[in-house]
Amino acid sequence: MSTTAVKKYLSQARYLDMRITSKIQQITSLNDLATKCTATLTGMPRTPSHGTSTMADAIVKIVDLQTEINGDIEKLVDLKKEITGVIKSVSNPEYQTILEKRYLCFLSWEQISVDMNYSMQYTFRMHDRALVEADASLKVESQVD
Repeated sequence: MSTTAVKKYLSQARYLDMRITSKIQQITSLNDLATKCTATLTGMPRTPSHGTSTMADAIVKIVDLQTEINGDIEKLVDLKKEITGVIKSVSNPEYQTILEKRYLCFLSWEQISVDMNYSMQYTFRMHDRALVEADASLKVESQVD
């Protein structure tokens, strides 16, 4: 594995978190749609097999999305636990902190630099070193498995 591959591996949680957030936004939109659905009343009789209502369709989609979100949240928790194990295998506590802030808390580089009182360049340098250590740790783990 290379440092690029390690970065991609560690970034999985961020992308899964973004997908969960997107699905939650979709649920909000579908909830809005479901509450706007109204029946149009006319004097004309309808056939009973007209099809399902817009509200029922929206509710089915909401339930399906909620089920997907629950599954994604379980995956995210497992993935973060796995990533935490990789980060803890890095010996330097400063490296661990940078990796945690970036890949578990999803902070920007600017925020990490401010939080740790480092320049951006120093933060990047420390991050690169942390990735090298994480890469070495993952190589050792893959040889053991």
